[in-house]
This record gives sequence, C-alpha cells and structure tokens, in this order.
Amino acid sequence: MFRFLIAAAAIALSTGHALANGHGGGEPAPPKVETPVAPAKVILTKQGPKLVDLKGMTLYYYERDTTGKSSTCNGKCTESWVPLAANAEARAVGDFTVINRDDGSKMWAYRYRPLYTSAADKTPGDANGNATTLQWRIARPEN
Repeated sequence: MFRFLIAAAAIALSTGHALANGHGGGEPAPPKVETPVAPAKVILTKQGPKLVDLKGMTLYYYERDTTGKSSTCNGKCTESWVPLAANAEARAVGDFTVINRDDGSKMWAYRYRPLYTSAADKTPGDANGNATTLQWRIARPEN
C-alpha cells in the first residue's frame, strides 16, 4: 500500500509539471525579450555628474560634432579620441543613438553627440582629455 501511495504521488507531481509547461493546456510562456543596455552610465564627481562608459572611463564629445548623424573625428584624430564603439546590431536606447562612421563602423552618441574616450585617460575616473581650447568637453547628462 505504501508503494502505491508513493507511485501515485510521483505520477501526480509529474502530471502537474507537464501541465505547467504548457503540455496539457494553458498558454505557452511568451518569448523573452532582451532589454537593450545603455552603453554608458552617469556617475557623480566633485565637478558634477558625468558620463562614463561601462568600464568607468570618462566620455567626451567634440563641439564640432553637431549634425547628430556623423563624427568629424576620423583617421589620426581617433588615436587621441577613441570612438565609443557600437556593434552592428546596436539600437538606440533612451538618449543614446547609434551613428555610422566614415570607415563603416558604428559608434554611440548621446543626445546626438558622438561619444569618445581619451587616450590620455589611463584609469577609470581620469578626466585628462578635457581640452576646452581644442573644443573637447566631458559628456554630462545635461549636455
């Protein structure tokens, strides 16, 4: 009799599991939709909030990048100012958009301003690329 109760309980549990997985009625679970991840985040510093990439490196924008559709920093310029690269499947997320570069690659922009890291910054939090005379500025959420 005890074996019969254990067998009946095992059958009942396996039937309930099958029904829960959509094998005996009910609606199948909807497919998972991946939420796009923003390519940068805001951190607070003594100088105010600023944008950093996902590794914590300060992001900059170039004042001459005004069209929102392209970057004016190409070729040798990218040795000092590294574009924040976007992969081929990247899609806009909030205030972040994707723009095409002259070389065919893609990069991220914030409020239509292309974003770059500075080769002068060696560790997260550095802000050695803020060159106001050269029209490079730290990207801030209010920009």
